[in-house]
Amino acid sequence: MADMPAVTQESPADRESPVDQVALDEAVDFTSGLIRIDTTNRGGGDCRERPAAEYVAERLAAAGLEPVLLERTPGRTNVVARIEGTDPGAEALLVHGHLDVVPAEAADWSVDPFSGEIRDGVVWGRGAVDMKNMDAMVLAVVRAWARAGIRPRRDIVIAYTADEEDSAVDGSGFLADRHAHLFEGCTEGLSESGAFTVHNGPGQTLYPIAAGERGTAWLKLTAQGAAGHGSKPNRANAVSRLAGAVARIGEYRWPVRLTDTVAACITRLAALQGLSVDPRARGFDTDAVLGKLGPAGLLVEATVRNSANPTMLSAGYKLNVIPGTATAYVDGRMLPGTEAEFIATLDELTGPDVSWEFHHREVALEAPVDGRTFGILSESVERFDPDGHVVPFCMAGGTDAKQFSRLGITGYGFSPLKLPPGFDYWALFHGVDERVPVDALHFGVRVLDHALRTL
Repeated sequence: MADMPAVTQESPADRESPVDQVALDEAVDFTSGLIRIDTTNRGGGDCRERPAAEYVAERLAAAGLEPVLLERTPGRTNVVARIEGTDPGAEALLVHGHLDVVPAEAADWSVDPFSGEIRDGVVWGRGAVDMKNMDAMVLAVVRAWARAGIRPRRDIVIAYTADEEDSAVDGSGFLADRHAHLFEGCTEGLSESGAFTVHNGPGQTLYPIAAGERGTAWLKLTAQGAAGHGSKPNRANAVSRLAGAVARIGEYRWPVRLTDTVAACITRLAALQGLSVDPRARGFDTDAVLGKLGPAGLLVEATVRNSANPTMLSAGYKLNVIPGTATAYVDGRMLPGTEAEFIATLDELTGPDVSWEFHHREVALEAPVDGRTFGILSESVERFDPDGHVVPFCMAGGTDAKQFSRLGITGYGFSPLKLPPGFDYWALFHGVDERVPVDALHFGVRVLDHALRTL
């Protein structure tokens, strides 16, 4: 692969876009190429991102950058590179994406999930949506800038991470804790799960940009009891105690707690439906309003409350033996500002016979939706889809933005895709037959280029 020319000093934000057919083709080719590299993360350290890291590092180097490969654990590779801006006094911007993917059961798919097949204008495979598409689009933009001799106004740090689909201990957590100097000057970051099309009924196209994330609260529950023979009465049965606690947690209805981001989202969505609402008004009926927002109500349904879903149970070793210990795991999520309430509620629900602890814990996030950055991201999307409406939203889950927030970096979910009606983005996220239209990638490259140069 031939080296690209070094970038030059000039890069006014409003100059003609450098995105050409080469960049559009590369976004598609790189998405397919990354999918073909199996980076399945099964948890517990069972993953190897290095081949994908080398793939992106080679293409960054060909664009005149100096990518650094970093590992906490052999094979769990991260890539970081910095594009120097024209204004050394400007705050830097982080653009990051993860290289690992969740498992895929090949028997359930219409195609080989790691084929990267391009068919009928669609790229198929695990990671097509989460998030090798964004990884590829960033590569395509950076290389287009190199060909055109463009430098952004501010430094842009590009990071490709390992281990996002598990604990991030080998990825963004490792980078934030051990290599913070690589992110010097970064105050804001862009990554996954935002600026994708949501069709909210005929004629209404939405683009939700993430400006918040619920906090992660993965819990381990432990019940102690008296071990004994299965044929005898046992008032201190650890399994029964645990089952009671798990049932109470699973059935609990968490109260509504509206964050600024979610309140702004509800207000904007309601206005688009011709409704004037004030989520901060006394007696505001959140659930009633959500029912009037159309399909877009799903954007906020999972983020108006905390949640705690039991996911795993473990107890015993023989049918006729009552074990002395039983354990369970719960996937909990906390809205910003609700951690104390979450802890108190879990104490009450588990009761005196079951203890609990955080198995994995990460902060909730919230970013401004009324400032320059959100405005530029919105304008960039609407520039390429004038009929689209940008709304802020809070992610139900989390991303690497949590770990990078330790460095004072405010994160937004911004991986733009223009999707056709009937394309169920949410169902394909970690789902079967994950895929992304070629046209959506082309749209994303154009929007990313404009947003990054303007920012």
